[in-house]
Amino acid sequence: MIYKFKPIGIIHSCFREKFGIPRQACLVPEAEARLEMLPPYNRPEAFRGLDGFSHVLLSFVFHERGGNGGDWQPTVRPPRLGGNARVGVFASRSPCRPNPLGISVVELGGVEYGEGRLTLLLKGVDLLDQTPVLDIKPYVPYADCPPGARGGFAEERPRAVLPVRFSERALAQCAEWESRGHPGLRGLVTRLLELDPRPACRNREDPLRMFGMKLLDFDVRWRVREGVVLVTEILPLKSGAAKGQGGHGRNST
Repeated sequence: MIYKFKPIGIIHSCFREKFGIPRQACLVPEAEARLEMLPPYNRPEAFRGLDGFSHVLLSFVFHERGGNGGDWQPTVRPPRLGGNARVGVFASRSPCRPNPLGISVVELGGVEYGEGRLTLLLKGVDLLDQTPVLDIKPYVPYADCPPGARGGFAEERPRAVLPVRFSERALAQCAEWESRGHPGLRGLVTRLLELDPRPACRNREDPLRMFGMKLLDFDVRWRVREGVVLVTEILPLKSGAAKGQGGHGRNST
């Protein structure tokens, strides 16, 4: 039995590639996106009453994971367990699933309608740019967060683990980009890097290794030395470099 689904909207996110995306939604409130609804689902009456809810639950496609079941694995290595211990794929939120479907609970910042376009403003996202959305449901606290629920190996919210510093060059660049239409850029970069986006299963101790993260219209360059992140520079993305390469939002636990 085969089912076919049609996207109802497309995400326009600050994340241009997988690397650097928070491993779950709502960890970085500064991470924003717009959900552009596609016809015929862009009718205002379809969203009547949604403004009474603070959060929405999105069902989406891991669109850069390949075909259905093409790279699924029966066991995965969650970052929360250090990237070495394995659990069953159905005990995780890994993108490597039989069907490339994900869910995210994100804050609803508002609904905009004009000139035939309807857009949802979202905060705290963990979604890659151009993610297809299949469905939207309101988040209902009494049903979606039942008393006594247990979180298994992911019982607690991840904490910021790395202090973040900016070089003088990066500070100047950040100030310039903020004055040119990207307010809050420094705060966004800081909150993302505090969570340590480096792969959990790899050696992290090379102080000379430089990392790059495609965020908004920028290539954020940084390294880690003695447990401290140093952002060295924030460069404009080169033409054609904005598309994510081979990845997707983590949604991985």
